[in-house]
Amino acid sequence: MGLGPRSPHKVGRRFPAGSKRGRGAKGSGRSSPGRERQPRPPPVGLSEPAADSHPHLSPEALGYFRRALSALKEAPETGEERDLMVHNIMKEVEAQALALSTNRTGSEMLQELLGFSPLKPLCRVWAALRSNLRTVACHRCGVHVLQSALLQLPRLLGSAAEEEEEREEDGKDGPTETLEELVLGLATDVCDDFLFYCGDTHGSFVVRTLLQVLGGTILESERARPRGSQSSEAQRAPARECKPADFEVPETFLNHLQDLSSCFLKDIAVFITDKISSFCLQVALQVLHCKLPQFCAHLCNAVISYLSTRSSSVDGSPLLLFLRDQTSSRLLEQVLLVLEPPRLQSLFEEHLQGQLQTLAAHPIANFPLQRLLDAVTTPELLSPVFEELSPVLEAVLAQGHPGVVIALVGACRRVGAYQAKVLQLLLEAFHCAEPSSRQLACVPLFATLMAYEVYYGLTEEEGAVPAEHQVETASARAFGDVTVLGSLLLQHLLHFSTPGLVLRSLGALTGPQLLALAQSPAGSHVLDAILTSPSVTRKQRRRVLQNLKGQYVALACSRHGSRVLDAIWSGAALGARKEIAAELGEKNQELIRDPFGHHVARNVALTTFLKRREAWEQQQGAVAKRKRALNSILED
Repeated sequence: MGLGPRSPHKVGRRFPAGSKRGRGAKGSGRSSPGRERQPRPPPVGLSEPAADSHPHLSPEALGYFRRALSALKEAPETGEERDLMVHNIMKEVEAQALALSTNRTGSEMLQELLGFSPLKPLCRVWAALRSNLRTVACHRCGVHVLQSALLQLPRLLGSAAEEEEEREEDGKDGPTETLEELVLGLATDVCDDFLFYCGDTHGSFVVRTLLQVLGGTILESERARPRGSQSSEAQRAPARECKPADFEVPETFLNHLQDLSSCFLKDIAVFITDKISSFCLQVALQVLHCKLPQFCAHLCNAVISYLSTRSSSVDGSPLLLFLRDQTSSRLLEQVLLVLEPPRLQSLFEEHLQGQLQTLAAHPIANFPLQRLLDAVTTPELLSPVFEELSPVLEAVLAQGHPGVVIALVGACRRVGAYQAKVLQLLLEAFHCAEPSSRQLACVPLFATLMAYEVYYGLTEEEGAVPAEHQVETASARAFGDVTVLGSLLLQHLLHFSTPGLVLRSLGALTGPQLLALAQSPAGSHVLDAILTSPSVTRKQRRRVLQNLKGQYVALACSRHGSRVLDAIWSGAALGARKEIAAELGEKNQELIRDPFGHHVARNVALTTFLKRREAWEQQQGAVAKRKRALNSILED
């Protein structure tokens, strides 16, 4: 019941280690303490373009920009001197924008400098790069400079008044396009050669970022990697993890977003089958789902219509062939996530019903199936899906596809149906349903995704009567390694309407076992679910957490355990806080010396507790009173 790889391809690919991005040479241009000095501009004539390649960035110029960036980081955050420094540095950047963008170290520094740049200088640099758009967008370093420039829009779009004022003041420097004009111009250029940019390994990054900027929404998957090329594993991050950050954009942006997205329809076959181009369509669907849902539905229908007309599958809809394909299955995952419930229901009935068990067993198709389960929000769709998958949960786990099972449990939690049935099926799949004494062991089994016999090292012959659960043996065994999916499974179960069985199993854990769960990177989130689930009563919560008495110091001195202890403290009553503080106070010096423990000691106000108990109690009472008042306001 372990986790299998997504595909037969290698998953342990390594990328060359990058340089320290100028950090090693930081001291070479560090100004002396006191008054900030601006670095001297690079000598003229040292950045001539190479005859047959990109412009060459001389060592002197590179050193200047390294010193400039260092000085800018050390300068005060505001002030006339800083503004003048930024203005002068960006003047030099404008003159050598192409050379900087196509140099590895220079492009990394330019990306940082763009983050400091005000509106007008950034527009000038952008204009300088746009005249060489294809060169920069399809360069392994230049593409990230363009991305960084685009990602400055949330910061600078509200500066329209500032822009107009600067246009009047700097009229002598010649006309400069506004930021809006530059973005729309870039959109037009990309639209004119859309298939080329989407199909280029580097250019596709520009298209994806441009789609997000035009839609006024930056996906979390893009914010997490502002520079450097994406790893294959990063590209495979589940789309459900992408939470957008919205910002206001002009109406013209949304119009161009629709125009740009219309280009997908002209060559839909390419965007479905080509790996690089497909990423662009996936991002477009996410952005359109947030901003232009009707056009998103139109695009989804075009994809489904095209795939449905291809050669028929031997065992059903032609769509099934593409669900098994490495590239098109990725696109279909995104389509499933953005479809409206009625369209999703019809897609299931027309193409997928009766095929779910086959999809669940397939090494690639099980992932689109997981996205289908993630998208289920109605009992009408959950009912046939559950009836089809419920008989094969143990087989799916044995095949190494636990994500399908976790997604099904998540759908039951979300819709609020079949919760008791799916829990019983899980107990049977993990071989702890009968005898009933084994049910107390369900938490460690679910957390580690191991069957009862495997977890406890038993050898039982097939057909033999399962042995009773031995509490003494279970108490003596150290808690197994918690898997991410096992943690997610327990979190879903704790949010069921009746999580009593899981809570009883948690209550049966010994102090050290519960401590190991809380200290685990994945297991600590199970404790979070206990503290936050509306289905867990205060009494049930207290019964589970009381097993942590005697473990608070070890919890406080753990990276993940300290976070759990902070959460427990936040919701604890005054009496419980006294018990925790008293136990921590016995190891005060040990806590203070620990990198995690000293934060807990400060949060608990441990010094005040040890030296001035009455003042501490008054302080904690006031905190509890404010909390009760806030809760009553929120409830009203």
